[in-house]
Amino acid sequence: MDELREKCPWDQKQTFESLRHLTIEETYELAEAILEKDTQEIKKELGDILLHLVFYAKIGSESQDFDIKDVIDSLCEKLIHRHPHIYGDIKVNDDAEVKRNWEKLKLKEGKKSVLEGVPKSLPAMIKAYRIQDKVKGVGFEFENTEQTWAKIEEELQEYKQETQFDKKEAEFGDLLFSLINYARFIGIDSETALERTNKKFIKRFQKIEELAANEGKNIADLTLKEQDFLWNLAKNQ
Repeated sequence: MDELREKCPWDQKQTFESLRHLTIEETYELAEAILEKDTQEIKKELGDILLHLVFYAKIGSESQDFDIKDVIDSLCEKLIHRHPHIYGDIKVNDDAEVKRNWEKLKLKEGKKSVLEGVPKSLPAMIKAYRIQDKVKGVGFEFENTEQTWAKIEEELQEYKQETQFDKKEAEFGDLLFSLINYARFIGIDSETALERTNKKFIKRFQKIEELAANEGKNIADLTLKEQDFLWNLAKNQ
């Protein structure tokens, strides 16, 4: 990286801001590889992200704000401080207790809210999951799955009763939030589940396009009944 910053015109021009969107893109590519369970692609994407980490640290060192050693030292200090059950005399029974202690320690470090650590720019579904997981860490959680499902039914009824668009939209948001919460409660990641459904839908729809083309037809020219027939055929295949 020292050599690239010295000799490569593109690398010389990069800043924190210019790299930001590329880092986000690389992170999504890693997430895709993980969903595909492609270990070789995971390895490749981890390398790309590691490159970005080294790049940011290099830029930080040039302005004498921090270098890669500062980044790693800070991380080690934080991990030691937030794992008193490993590096101190605190006793814990399970991972849930570890998470509760983690959030309490963050508040002691000066954070005014357990939700301060949720990035504002996260996609809404991931943000909802993180919000719910964060407040769980301080005990704000339903006691059982029946209560979480009852909340879904309550929100669904409120949605059905609304007729005004903006209020219906608000109730729909509440319903989605409750569904994500239920999924999280039983161990399902809503983002992963929805992405797998997206991939399944794409695969099936492309299959019905292929089936239609094999018959010399365009999918847009078929009736809904004909499309549905091909959909079920693709689903069975």
